[in-house]
Amino acid sequence: MTAPRPRRLARACLGLLAAVVAPAAQAEPVMLRYQFHPDDRMSMRVEHRALTETTMSETTQAVETMTDSTKTWTVVGVDAAGTATLEQSVDDVTMTSRTSDRGEIRWSSGSGAEPPPGYELVPHSLGVPLVRMTVAADGRVLDRRELRPCPPAATGDLVVVPLPDEPVEAGFEWTIPQEVVVEVPNGPRKAVRTRLRYRLDSIKDGVATIAVDTTVLTPVDDPRLEARLLERIWDGTIRFDIDRGRVVGRQTSIDRRVVGFGGPQSSVRYKASLAETPVEE
Repeated sequence: MTAPRPRRLARACLGLLAAVVAPAAQAEPVMLRYQFHPDDRMSMRVEHRALTETTMSETTQAVETMTDSTKTWTVVGVDAAGTATLEQSVDDVTMTSRTSDRGEIRWSSGSGAEPPPGYELVPHSLGVPLVRMTVAADGRVLDRRELRPCPPAATGDLVVVPLPDEPVEAGFEWTIPQEVVVEVPNGPRKAVRTRLRYRLDSIKDGVATIAVDTTVLTPVDDPRLEARLLERIWDGTIRFDIDRGRVVGRQTSIDRRVVGFGGPQSSVRYKASLAETPVEE
C-alpha cells in the first residue's frame, strides 16, 4: 500500500475538522401544551423531606419530617378549548417526625393502626377530593376551590406548571409573578411579591427539562417574616412529556437560614427536598 500524498492528507484533515466544528442543526421550536382527557388519572409518588433547626440562646432544636404519599389528579371534564376541571386527592401516606428531644413518631395509613396525636384528621382526607381546579391548556389556573381544609403547597401544584405562550427552544426563559402572604402568629402580616423564573434547559426523547427558581421582589426587613417565608422560596427541575402533554416528574429543594428572628442570638435553618415520580397505571 502506498502512503497518502501530503495534499490528500491535508484535505482529509480539513474535512474532519469541518465536521467537528460545524454547528449542529437547530431543533425546531416546540409548543408546550397540556393535553387533558376526561376520566384521565395522573398519579404521582411524592417524597418530601424537611429539616428545621432552630437556635435560641445557643440551644438548638431540630425537627425532621418525612412524608411519602401517592397524589392523584383526576380529570372530571374537558371543554372544546382544552380547558380541564381537575380534582386532587391523596391515596395513601406514611408520615414520620423526629425531634431532638422527643424521639420519633411514625404512622402509615396502610398499617391499620390508629393515628397518633396530631394526625387524627389525616385518615379523613385520604381517597376523597381535596382541591378542584379549572386549568387552561397553557397551565393558567382559572379557578381553584378547596374542598377540604389543607395547607398550601409550598412548591405549587404538580399539573399546573405555567407554560410559555409561543413555540420555544432550549434556552428560552419565561417568568410568572406571584404574591404570597406571610404572617407571624400574633404578629405582623405582609403580602410579598415573588417571581418564578422558568428556563427550558433541553428536549430529549420527547421530554422537556425545565429549570425553575424563585426570586423575592418585595423587601422583607423583619426577620420574623423572613423566617416564615423560607419554605416558599424554592428551586427545582420539572420534566414535561411533550407528546402526552403532562408533567412526568419534578424535583425541588430549599436550604436557607435566617438570623435574628427571635433576638440577636437566634437563627432558623430550613432544608427540604421534594421528589415526584409517576406511578404507572
